[in-house]
Amino acid sequence: MNISMYQASVPIFTRILNNLSAILQKAAEYAEARKIDPAVLINSRLYPDMFAFARQVQIATDTAKGAASRLAGLEPPKYEDNEASLPELDARIRKTVAFLEGFTPTQIDGSEERVITLKSHDKEVSYPGLYYLMNSALPNFFFHVTTAYDILRHNGVEIGKKDFLGPLKPL
Repeated sequence: MNISMYQASVPIFTRILNNLSAILQKAAEYAEARKIDPAVLINSRLYPDMFAFARQVQIATDTAKGAASRLAGLEPPKYEDNEASLPELDARIRKTVAFLEGFTPTQIDGSEERVITLKSHDKEVSYPGLYYLMNSALPNFFFHVTTAYDILRHNGVEIGKKDFLGPLKPL
């Protein structure tokens, strides 16, 4: 059985983003129950030279919407990156999931060889679609979602592997 580019991207992004949304809800409940200012969680980081929690969520959503858009041959939408609360971060996740759910397999399937060009500062790098998805987009997405999870866990939010993975649907 072959896996399509669509199946390797959009359902993965939406599932994990929905799980991240549920984790944010647990973080909000944790902060409220312990009388912790949610800004403490939003601005927390694992190490001084790493991005804070809010930025981790922003990059994860940017990676997901960017990858799906690029694989479909579209320009990714731009977000403001101005979320300053857990509800605002959750709204960003929800907006990204809704955007991703608008893609169809026919828009993304067959993009294995589509040239994906990424611009970084003053240089451009191009990759075939399959290489980009498997070696850049998915690893980057999981890095930032995992780091967001780790920041919350490090701050005492009672989450675990099942929260990260979410429910698995049986065959």
